[in-house]
Amino acid sequence: MTKADRILAFYKSLDFDRSLLHEDLDVLNPFEDASSEQDQALYSFYHKFYNDNTSRNLILGINPGRLGAGATGIPFTDTKRLIECGIPFKSFSTYEPSSVFVYEAINSYGGSKKFYEQFFIGSVCPLGFVMHKNGNWINFNYYDRSSFSNALAPFLVTQIKKQIELAGKNERIIVFGTGKNLKFLEKLNKEHHFTPEFLPLEHPRYIMQYKYKDREQYIEKYLEAFTR
Repeated sequence: MTKADRILAFYKSLDFDRSLLHEDLDVLNPFEDASSEQDQALYSFYHKFYNDNTSRNLILGINPGRLGAGATGIPFTDTKRLIECGIPFKSFSTYEPSSVFVYEAINSYGGSKKFYEQFFIGSVCPLGFVMHKNGNWINFNYYDRSSFSNALAPFLVTQIKKQIELAGKNERIIVFGTGKNLKFLEKLNKEHHFTPEFLPLEHPRYIMQYKYKDREQYIEKYLEAFTR
């Protein structure tokens, strides 16, 4: 069994206790009831880049958003970036600013092949969440409500440990998100000792929304972390 097979098995086996959800929340599970094209794209992506048993460095984001991993199942990869990776996708089209920035950094690093040979991107919570507000469903981060994140903690601990095992390397974990995501991870790490070191980077969404003009500086910061 290759790393690709193990990654796909991990995602397909995710089982969420819906009783943890608050009444205005719903879980975003792109691996459940996925279309045949979504399943094929997910299979093709991981077998293209992870069809081996080589250990990688782990990167942890927050949780899938509706237009990125919530649509494709692949962290920080919207459908446009998926196609750029050579994986056909025609069912629908999504555009996620975070995905744009991450792939700018990946391309600056040397491209998808080189990057994914050395890194596995996961999430503190591999399932996403949405909140019903003013008649619409909007993205909701696992840490947006302390009562929710605290109840979710045992699930998160289990998934983080599984993703560390999938990656294979654990000298340090790169974290996308220097605020609440990092703070919550550090709290869990004190108790569960996931890794000796977190290497935090500003979240791509924050960069694209608030620091767009300075994104080249942030790409350099990402490259420094990737080559450390």
